[in-house]
Amino acid sequence: MSDKVRTADNGPAGPRNLMPMDPQLKDIQPGGGVIIRCEQAWGRIRRAWLKCFRPGYVRRMEACRKGNFNPCPHEVLDPRDLKFHRNQGGWYWEPEDDPFVWRDRLPFARVGLAELFAMTGAAALVMVLSLWWSGRVTGAMQWICWLLAVTAGVIGVLIAWFFRNPQRSIPAQPGQVVSPADGTIVEIEELAHDEFVGGPARKIGIFLSIFNVHINRAPIAGRVIGLKYRPGKYLNALRPESARENEQLAVFMEEHQAPYRGMIVRQITGAIARRIVCWLKPGDVLERGEQFGMIKLGSRTELVIPAEAGLEIFVKPGDKVRAGSTILATYRGIEHR
Repeated sequence: MSDKVRTADNGPAGPRNLMPMDPQLKDIQPGGGVIIRCEQAWGRIRRAWLKCFRPGYVRRMEACRKGNFNPCPHEVLDPRDLKFHRNQGGWYWEPEDDPFVWRDRLPFARVGLAELFAMTGAAALVMVLSLWWSGRVTGAMQWICWLLAVTAGVIGVLIAWFFRNPQRSIPAQPGQVVSPADGTIVEIEELAHDEFVGGPARKIGIFLSIFNVHINRAPIAGRVIGLKYRPGKYLNALRPESARENEQLAVFMEEHQAPYRGMIVRQITGAIARRIVCWLKPGDVLERGEQFGMIKLGSRTELVIPAEAGLEIFVKPGDKVRAGSTILATYRGIEHR
C-alpha cells in the first residue's frame, strides 16, 4: 500500500500523514528488563562464535540480506540479530531465506521464548531439587519438600500457559472491529472528542489476567500512522487510573479504505506485567487480526474507535473476549470504495 498523505484533494476523510517514529522507541521492548539484557549478552557471544567458526554461514546470510542500512547498534549476521530492532526498518531477510522463521509457528509467543525457558527452567530446577532432597529427609521436612515441588510444577505449567500462542479464526466481513487482546471487558466509555479519531469516540478497556493469552492483534486491516510511548507507574490494571498513570504504548492506525477511520490501541502495563513489546513502525500495513506485540504477565489493553453513524457495539462490561476473533463492534451502512 502506498504511503499516501492527507491533502486538500483527499478531503477530511483522506489518508493521514505518517507521524515520525517516537525517539524513545529504540527497540521493541522500551521498558528493558533483565531477560532482554541477558539475550543481548548472549547475542554478542553468538556473533563472535559465528565469525570464528562459521564464516561460510555468515557470508551466505549476508548475500541474501535485504535493505539499505543496519538498524541495530551491533553487527547483524543473521535474522536473530534483528529481533529487538525490527521496528527500526533497514535490513531484513525474506521468509524463504530466514532459517529461523519456523519459530513463528511454535505454539508459544516467539518474543516470550527467553522468559518461557528461563522461568520454566527455574521452576523445573526447584522441583527436581525438592524431590531429590525429599528422599534424604523425613517427617515434616519431607512434606515441605513435596509441597515445594508441587508448587514449582504448577508455576511452571502456568508460565507455559501464559506464553501460549493459539491459532485464531479472523472474521472477514467489512466494517468489523475485532478485539486487540484476550481478557475481560472492564470499561466502555464515551469520549466527547478524540484528537486522532477526529471526533466523538468510544473507548473499550480490556483487562488481561495472568491466565489470558497476552499477544496483541490488530483490530482492523489498516496502516500504522504512528506510535507513542510513555513511561509510568505499575498500578493494578483493574484500576481505572492505571490507564492514565501506568507505562503504556499507543499504536495509531487507520483503515485501508475510505472513510479511513482512525483507531488507537493502547498497551498498558499492570502490577505484574512490566514489559510492553511492540514491533511496529509508522507505515507498516497490518491485516485484521495480525499479531503486532504482547504485554508480559498481566495487563490492560484499550481500544479507541470513532463513534459515528452505523456503529454497533457487541460487548458489555464483564464479557470475555479473544484477540483477533471476538467482534467488538461493526460499522454498518457505510459504503467502502
